[in-house]
Amino acid sequence: MTAPPAPSKYLPLLLAVAIFMQMLDTTILNTALPAMAAGLNESPLNMQSAVIAYVLTLALLIPLSGYLADRFGTRNVFVAALGLFMAGSLLCAAAPNLPMLVLARVVQGLGGSMLAPVPRLTLMRAYSKAQLLNAINYAVMPALIGPILGPLVGGYLVEYASWHWIFLINLPIGALGIWLSLKVMPNIKGEKGRFDTVGFLLFAAAACALSLSVEIITHPRALPFSGLLSAFGASALWLYRIHATHSKNPIYADHLFQVRTFRIGLGGNLASRLGISSAPFLLALMFQVALGFSAGLSGWLLAPMALASLLAKPLIKPLMTRLGYRRVLIGNTRILGLLIATLALPPADAAWWVWVLLLSGIGLCNSIQFSAMNTLTIADLRPHQTGSGNSLMAVNQQLAIALGIALGALMLQWFSRNIPAGGNLHTAFRCTFAATGAVTFVSGLIFARLHRSDGRNLVGAEKG
Repeated sequence: MTAPPAPSKYLPLLLAVAIFMQMLDTTILNTALPAMAAGLNESPLNMQSAVIAYVLTLALLIPLSGYLADRFGTRNVFVAALGLFMAGSLLCAAAPNLPMLVLARVVQGLGGSMLAPVPRLTLMRAYSKAQLLNAINYAVMPALIGPILGPLVGGYLVEYASWHWIFLINLPIGALGIWLSLKVMPNIKGEKGRFDTVGFLLFAAAACALSLSVEIITHPRALPFSGLLSAFGASALWLYRIHATHSKNPIYADHLFQVRTFRIGLGGNLASRLGISSAPFLLALMFQVALGFSAGLSGWLLAPMALASLLAKPLIKPLMTRLGYRRVLIGNTRILGLLIATLALPPADAAWWVWVLLLSGIGLCNSIQFSAMNTLTIADLRPHQTGSGNSLMAVNQQLAIALGIALGALMLQWFSRNIPAGGNLHTAFRCTFAATGAVTFVSGLIFARLHRSDGRNLVGAEKG
């Protein structure tokens, strides 16, 4: 591996720019979906493909980022990733219809998949362990601010300009990132190890097929093809399991799944995020399409969810120390399920503060849920497993978001076609929230398999 020079004090700013772009792009889109649907002559209830295409591309290509950085250098790969992301953003703004927008979002995802991992890898290689924590803490602050600004910026851009600007706003931020990277980013290369191409293709095929099988089932006469995709995805996953058992360097080694807390953490992450991930997507549509709110007001109502998540961070460690991971995850998952289901209760003319209160509660519980699940999942991994385990956890999270949005859209379309007599579109949204809340509530059963002592190694210092 090439020895890195002394790092610039501005190097963490690169990761900050990358995370800010990614988080802004992820959260800015939801409030713009109804306006985009109108501009593309589509139903707002069919716009989930634009979100899923990006998230799924992120999930599939995350394992590739480390290999490319080792082979071509961190600066070269990061500049290329920013260029791809900007090109995808430009194509999104110019898209004349939904299929072209979906293809443009895939291009955007190609770049987005390397935006955060490559600068994070650069920091890990450029800084000593003593310096690394401060550098990363400085860099990840935009990850907490982006979700707050995203709905607000998206709402106001749609209301006072046009939906195209939610993508065009990435161009100056990306240009700043390229300029900074050429100035301060070292081009660190690693050892050119062999990439598990067969394993990568099998895993990507499985993830893509299983996600698409849920997404396309909303289309008429798609049930047979959806079943074929599910069978293909399951077969590819089975073949990957065989491959990982016999391969010397699989992308995700079989021994990872022998760690009980890792298995439970991945399963709980996937299951609980199905309902959690669908909520922002469904809320943005409901506020504008069913309740007639403006895009700006919709953004203001969604922002408290992210703000409450940020404010809850200091409470998490004491809560884990006092109650333990098992009790927190079981209880918090059930509370989240109930809160999501409660979104079905407010009437169409409910006061704005009712929504703010409910969404703040969901944001607070989301913060606890994500922190607990993420730390528990890697708690018992050995040093040689942490890299692969972290990568798989990141992929699992993105897949859960894609599946959650697909599942929420599927439920919404089914309920909208089967609205009870006297109901309206708001009724379909209310039924969907009740159903996704139930899915989240039941997913808490996965965490019942944890032992009371699980995660104690993460909070033991405080107890002692």
